[in-house]
Amino acid sequence: MVQNGHKSIELRRAATRLHTRTDIPPYGYGVTDEAPLTRRDAPDHAHDGPHDVPPDPTSGGSEPARTSVPLTAPREGTPRPVETADELAEVVARMAAGSGPVAVDAERASGYRYTQRAYLVQLRRQGAGTVLVDPVPLDDLRTLDAALADTEWVLHAASQDLACLAEVGMKPRRLFDTELAARLAGFERVGLAALTEQLLGYSLEKHHSAADWSTRPLPESWLTYAALDVELLTDLRDLLAAELERQGKAEWAAEEFAALVASADRPPRTRPDPWRRTSGIHKVRGARAQSRVRALWYARDAVAARRDSAPGRVLPDSAIVAAAELDPKDERALLGLPGFGGRSVRRLARVWLDALDSARALADDELPVNQPVEGPPPPHRWAERDPVAAARLQRCRQVVIATAEAHTLPPENLISPDFIRRLAWAPPDEITPQTVGDTLRGFGARTWQVGLIADQIAAVLPEAPPAAE
Repeated sequence: MVQNGHKSIELRRAATRLHTRTDIPPYGYGVTDEAPLTRRDAPDHAHDGPHDVPPDPTSGGSEPARTSVPLTAPREGTPRPVETADELAEVVARMAAGSGPVAVDAERASGYRYTQRAYLVQLRRQGAGTVLVDPVPLDDLRTLDAALADTEWVLHAASQDLACLAEVGMKPRRLFDTELAARLAGFERVGLAALTEQLLGYSLEKHHSAADWSTRPLPESWLTYAALDVELLTDLRDLLAAELERQGKAEWAAEEFAALVASADRPPRTRPDPWRRTSGIHKVRGARAQSRVRALWYARDAVAARRDSAPGRVLPDSAIVAAAELDPKDERALLGLPGFGGRSVRRLARVWLDALDSARALADDELPVNQPVEGPPPPHRWAERDPVAAARLQRCRQVVIATAEAHTLPPENLISPDFIRRLAWAPPDEITPQTVGDTLRGFGARTWQVGLIADQIAAVLPEAPPAAE
């Protein structure tokens, strides 16, 4: 989507200028090609030393250079996590005395723990340096939140972290999301490592991204990785903000960021019948067999919640499906099924058999029934259910794709595909740009999105008149 020639060169030139300006602290010590944690110089606590700068990516000709500088250690060294109230109070004072935006990140233990709580919070602010906070031994981080109340927070993929930050008492009043900004600016690769390398010339290691962050004590290499995640976020923010301004998209981004702030502490939507999302459930035929999926799913969920373990680590979905299909009646038959061979799973054999017994004892009127689905059916069913609506959807999609390409945007960031499906399935009785815009806004579309597509969608929603003979 991005014209990666001139645009990339301009941004990389801007990145190089960023590192040589005197009003913005350049990147500091620790940029080496040595092994991680090996330091070339003493820490730069004053933020004013001579610093390594990546090579000018445009110095070798018209194509940007492919080399980058490995980022192996934070400029002031890897900080020890804050774990006590006294340490937190000192950090609160440091952050309050800092200046400019604050870079924020959080690490969870997805795939290991039942909850999505934060097990480490990382912050970096000019004049305060980098701070790692362990929220587990602390009551909450509300004092830290209060110190940053008037500060813009810079996060990458903010929607992934806002809920767990709110759980420990931290909620931004203003934010800048570098991942979302990069999407709006038209970058194809929007991961933190990709953007840092492309725009700033530094390469980040991401091999700890899926680690079990509930581990204690956290290994030094993990802490370094976590600190580096916030090391250059504000630099990225400055470059991306300038690019959005250049493209005339700054107001679009502001609307998106405001929506993220508004939803920061909103509880996650509870899905009805969550057991129906069991991977492979499409292979389970009949209400009686589905009742076994349901019983095993809730039995597993109870064990997972009690252990604070990810449900898939207690019993894989594939094992639930296998047991639902074959309905084993005793321990020997159960443990012979795929997924039931592990020691911890075998120890819970009675739990799984009791769940299957309970499903077997259900009366017919207690079996699960398919609930009516709110909204339109899956798109692949439209041609069969309502060919006219299917044609409407196709016309609307063409408008979205063409408009997204014209503005160098991913179509899903121009407008939610769900909004377009709902509009095409049940358009307003009177189709005008105003009614189309009102409908999209009712779904949650932003003002800038409606402004870009409402007129064109209104033009293609009505069925085209037959061609004149």
